Amino acid sequence: MRADVALQPSSKQDRERPELNRRSFLKWAAGGVGALAIAPELLQAAILSERYLVFYNPNTGENIRQVYWTPRDGYIRESIGQISWALRDHHNDQVRQFDAGVLDQLYALQLQIGSGNPIHVISGYRSPSTNRMLAEGSSRVARNSYHIQAMALDVRTPGGRISELYRAARSLGAGGVGYYPRSNFIHIDSGPVRYWS
Repeated sequence: MRADVALQPSSKQDRERPELNRRSFLKWAAGGVGALAIAPELLQAAILSERYLVFYNPNTGENIRQVYWTPRDGYIRESIGQISWALRDHHNDQVRQFDAGVLDQLYALQLQIGSGNPIHVISGYRSPSTNRMLAEGSSRVARNSYHIQAMALDVRTPGGRISELYRAARSLGAGGVGYYPRSNFIHIDSGPVRYWS
């Protein structure tokens, strides 16, 4: 399966109705997205335009540019499948369909940082066996990680300051945000709102 080619749905059966429509995305954004509230043109883009992700997975060498939501169709199942494949457990190629909430967080983060470089996703889905292996080697790996549920991403920006990425992610006011400056990444997830470092 190629993850570097953006696919569009071919029929109504290939489309998934939106869980978050424009109104609920606006409510989410206005309720907690500090930087987007300051920059209404970004909020407008997030609500009225196609949502797409641009990222690089250094573990697989894949570059992704994928539209996953449109105002007309909502979330596009096939596209989220392609994104999920690109975010698979690179230790064993196991895949789980990614939660749209964390994809929306990554999209909003892209809008905020406005970098011309793709975000690097250094960890996406983790199978239970991979997570167990990583947890045995490090106390920083949660045994019941949101990575196992395909609801979490560990990201960095090439050449960017991780502290700025952390501030941008916190300003979204959505999900969990962890700060790992020595390892040069932040964690985002679509669980409850919380912060740690």
